[in-house]
Amino acid sequence: MAEKRDYYDVLGVSKGASADEIKKAYRKMAIKYHPDKWSQASEAEKKDAEEKFKEAAEAYDVLSDTDKRAKYDQFGHSMGAGYGGGGGNYGGGFGGGMSMEDIFAHFGDIFGDMGGGSYSSYGGRSSARPRKHVNKGTDLRITVKVTLKDIMNGVTKKLKIPKMVACSHCNGTGAKDGTAFKTCPRCHGTGYVDTVQQTFMGPMHSTTVCPECNGEGKIISEACTYCGGTGVEKKEEIVEFTIPAGVEDGMVLTMRGQGNAPRHGGVNGDLLIKIQEEKDPELIRDGDDLIYNLMLDIPTAVLGGSAEVPMVEGKARLKIAPGTQPGKVLRLRGKGLPKFQSSAKGDILVNVMVYMPENLNDTEKAAIESLKDNPNIVPDKSTSQRIFSRLRHIFNKENRGVE
Repeated sequence: MAEKRDYYDVLGVSKGASADEIKKAYRKMAIKYHPDKWSQASEAEKKDAEEKFKEAAEAYDVLSDTDKRAKYDQFGHSMGAGYGGGGGNYGGGFGGGMSMEDIFAHFGDIFGDMGGGSYSSYGGRSSARPRKHVNKGTDLRITVKVTLKDIMNGVTKKLKIPKMVACSHCNGTGAKDGTAFKTCPRCHGTGYVDTVQQTFMGPMHSTTVCPECNGEGKIISEACTYCGGTGVEKKEEIVEFTIPAGVEDGMVLTMRGQGNAPRHGGVNGDLLIKIQEEKDPELIRDGDDLIYNLMLDIPTAVLGGSAEVPMVEGKARLKIAPGTQPGKVLRLRGKGLPKFQSSAKGDILVNVMVYMPENLNDTEKAAIESLKDNPNIVPDKSTSQRIFSRLRHIFNKENRGVE
């Protein structure tokens, strides 16, 4: 295998050449070794010109890119595949297997009037055909409200949605009875038109999709009277879809092909379903976890007992230990929401709060007064610091939803 030449030598520029100098040098080399310029040469000469043409393209791909050029200046051809030093795989797959038209497409700004289109060629005609445009209908967007129960288990919904559908009288063609067509006079039924433009390198042949018939080779001779030739009509359709477990507020689900039908046939648009989560009266969502603010009375918090906690489905009973402090978080593992597209589940976090009575009668006031100097009632410094630290941690926690 021949040793790869230095890219600067290939383009005939110095290592300090500017981007504009490199661009001009490559353009000069591309014109000199363009295969159509060597169409009358021998097979060996044609092959040599083609190799030099591709070699110049490879050199330009690297030297015109600031990042690739820096790596090349540092490591040379050993800078690795993907930059030109790994056996022709430069800049995303060029090299010996790349066609002339592929290079024209990649460096269209360089060739300009030299024929930058992927379906242009000099001298002879290109065998490549441009891709026909496929009509696509517009997308539909709807918002669907879901509850925590829907999010917990997933839910199937049916909605009646107004949309554009293919005309039932012409099968979406726009032609009367779906058959009133005639051969396109511009492309004579081929779906493509050829043009020839004279350039300084000779005639340039271009093939494009016929704009008259959009590549179909036929045009409507008599429009459908029902849809006016559009090929679509408005109807209400019942669409059934499943919202998976674990979805989040604002998430958008896509149903391919359930949107509007395009005019004159083609591919339907999509149905975009935006999720709107309804607020639960008791549970606050925090990702996959659920938060419940449990308000205890003073006797239960001091003496212990039990409390009922709501879940998405059903309720749970928690044991409250004696001396439970405000700000303590109790955890019900695995009782939260499922993670989207996963079998894992979050937790229910029970944030303990203690209700302080606002209105006391004389007997109640006297009972509390009798306790206020008791050492087991009045907190010491370490107890105060511990409780304050716990409360600060809770209120500094972002997105907890705890007021």
